Amino acid sequence: MVRDLSRLFRPRSIAVIGGGAWCAQVIEQSRRMGFEGAIWPVHPKARAVAGLPAFARLKDLPNAPDAAFVGINREATVEAVAALSQMGAGGAVCFASGFAEAQAEDDRSQAVQEKLIAAAGDMPILGPNCYGFINALDGALLWPDQHGAGRVERGVAILTQSSNIAINLTMQRRALPIAYTVTCGNMAQTTQAEIATGLLDDPRVTAIGLHVEGFADLRAWETLARKAHEKGVPLVAIKVGRSDQARAATISHTASLAGGDAGAQALLDRLGIARVGDLPGFLETLKLLHVTGALEADTLASVSCSGGEASLVADTAHGRAVRFPPLDPTQRETLRDVLGPRVALANPLDYHTYIWRDTEAMTRVFSAMTGPEIALTLLIVDYPHTDAADWDCATRAALETRMRTGRNVAVVSTLPELMPEDVAKQLIAGGVVPLQGLHEAIGAAQAAVRRSPPCPAPVALGRSGGMNRAAETLTEAEAKPALARHGLAIPRGGIALSVAGCTAEAVRLDPPLALKGVGVAHKSEAGAVRLNLDASEIEAAAADMPCDAFLIEEMVQGAVAELLIGVTRDPAHGFVLTLAAGGVLTELLEDSAWLLLPAARSDIEHALRGLRAFPLLAGFRGKAIADLGAVLDAIEAVQAYALANLDDLEEVEVNPLICTATGAIAADALIRKALE
Repeated sequence: MVRDLSRLFRPRSIAVIGGGAWCAQVIEQSRRMGFEGAIWPVHPKARAVAGLPAFARLKDLPNAPDAAFVGINREATVEAVAALSQMGAGGAVCFASGFAEAQAEDDRSQAVQEKLIAAAGDMPILGPNCYGFINALDGALLWPDQHGAGRVERGVAILTQSSNIAINLTMQRRALPIAYTVTCGNMAQTTQAEIATGLLDDPRVTAIGLHVEGFADLRAWETLARKAHEKGVPLVAIKVGRSDQARAATISHTASLAGGDAGAQALLDRLGIARVGDLPGFLETLKLLHVTGALEADTLASVSCSGGEASLVADTAHGRAVRFPPLDPTQRETLRDVLGPRVALANPLDYHTYIWRDTEAMTRVFSAMTGPEIALTLLIVDYPHTDAADWDCATRAALETRMRTGRNVAVVSTLPELMPEDVAKQLIAGGVVPLQGLHEAIGAAQAAVRRSPPCPAPVALGRSGGMNRAAETLTEAEAKPALARHGLAIPRGGIALSVAGCTAEAVRLDPPLALKGVGVAHKSEAGAVRLNLDASEIEAAAADMPCDAFLIEEMVQGAVAELLIGVTRDPAHGFVLTLAAGGVLTELLEDSAWLLLPAARSDIEHALRGLRAFPLLAGFRGKAIADLGAVLDAIEAVQAYALANLDDLEEVEVNPLICTATGAIAADALIRKALE
C-alpha cells in the first residue's frame, strides 16, 4: 500500500495532543520558525497550551488536521490515533514509547503496537517512540526538543531512527541547508524507505541522506531507488550494525566471507545508493550533492599553494575510487603563462604563493584546472580563525572561477574547523561547495559519483524464516550432480560404496585421479582426500580413509586460477552471491565481491574483474588466459540452481572452481538445504 504523506510532512494545520513541556515545545518550534498555518492544542483540562487556546477534544477542532503530534501515553495514543484516522487527518507523529521496541521488558508491548497499527488504518503514522520531524522549508516542526535547523528555501532531507543523532545532525555548523529532518522511530507502520519515497514528491529536496539501522521491506527500498533515479535525486546512506549471520561457518568459506554486512553493501550497490562510513562524511557528501548534484565522473583536480598540501591530497585519495588526470597541453600553456617557469605543473598542483592576493591571476589558475574532463576541482584553502581577511582573495577567485567556467568547484579546508560558516554560506550562494576536512572531501567526491541505475529485477526472496533454520548438508557426490543439472561443469567420476568397489570405478577414468571420502565435512583434515592417483593405487588409499563410500574423479588439468562461487541466504537482504579467490587463496587474499540474486551477467563480470585475483584469469605474466565465458557460465549455473531452490536453500558453494584455458570445472561443491 502506498500512503500519501504530503499532508503530514507539508501541513497547513497542526494539532498538538497533550500538555507539558514536550507539547508546548512543538508549538513554540513551529511558531518560532514562522509556520503560517493553524496550530490547535488539544487537552481535556488546560484552557491554553503555550499561549494558544486549547480544544478539549479532537472532535472540537475546526477541521481534520493535516498533521498531529500525539504526546500522550501509549494507551491514550492508540485512542487518539483511532480518532484522528476516523476524522480524516493527514497523519500523526506518535511520541510515546513502550511499543514493540520495549518487547524485551514488557510482553504487552507488541500487542499495544498492533492495536496502534489497526487504529491508524490508512492514515500514516511516524514512530511510535520518535521525535517526529522538522520541515524547515515551511516552518512546520512536529518536534519536541532542541534543534539547530533554520528556515531554508531548498535543501537535503535526513532520515534516521535515532532522535539523538537527528538532533546532533541539525546542530551542524557546516552551512548544509537541511530541508527535512525525520526520525522514524520503530517504524510500526511507515518505514524509512516509504518516508523517503514520500519526500521525493517535494521538488525542493535536493538529496536524501539515510541513517539506516536495518532494511525492513526490501520492496519498499526498491521503489525508493527507482523513484529517486527517475527524479534525479541522489541518495546517500550510513548503514550501521552488522547482522548476526548465524551460519555454519565451520562448514564453508562462503558463510564467513558473506557474513557481517556484505548483504547490506550488495543491496546498496544494487539500488544505486552511495554509502559513507561516518557522520562528518555523511554531511559533506550531502552538501556536495546539494550544490552540484551527482558527479559525472571520478576525475578530480586539486589546487593548493603548498607542496605539503598537494602531497596530502594525493595521499588521501590513494586507494579511493577517484583519480587525478594529468594536465593537458592547453592547461599547461595557461598555467605556465600565469605562474611562470618556477612552478612545477602537475595535478595536484602546488601553485606556490607568487600570485596570492592577485584575484585575477588566481582565478585564471583555478579556471585552468577545471575542464570537461574534470568532475570536481578542489581548491585547498584553510581560513585562519585569527584574521581571515587576507584569504578573501581565495574566496573571490573561487566564486569567479565558478561563474566563468560553470564547472564544479569546491573550496576544501584540510582541517574541518578552518572553514568559517559565513564563508561557507557565501560559497554555497555562489554555487561553490565548501568541504570541511580533506578526508571528508575526498570521501564525499567518491560517494557523489553518479551511480548506475538501480537494478530493474527485484531482489530474490525465498520463504521467510530466521537465520537458524535446521538444515541438512548434501554430500559432494549429491551436490555436484544437482548443480550440473543447471549447467555447471563437473569432473568425470563415479561412486564406490565400498573399498572393494573402488578399482572398478577407477579403471573407467583417465588418471590422474582424485579419491574423496563421501560424507566427510573437512576432508583434508580427516585424511579423506587423496590426489594424483592412478587406478592401481585407489583401493589401498580408500582403505586408509575413515568412511565407507568414496567419490572417484578425474583431476582437472591445466589450471590457470581457482575461484570460489557461493550463495548464502541472508534473511535481511535476500541471497548473497559471493565471488572470491578460491582454494588455498580464499583466506590468504581476503579477496571477495558480493552481489544479490538475481545478478545480470554484465554485473557478475564487472564484480569478477574487480577481484585482485582477476589478473590470474587474464594471463598474468604471460601465462595462459582462462576461458572467461566458461567462468561466467559456471557462476550463472550456480545462480540458476539457487534461483530454482529459493524456498529451502541455505547455502551453496563451489570451491574451488578450476579455471582453465578451455573451461571452468567444479572440483568441490557443497549444498545446505533447510529441513522445513
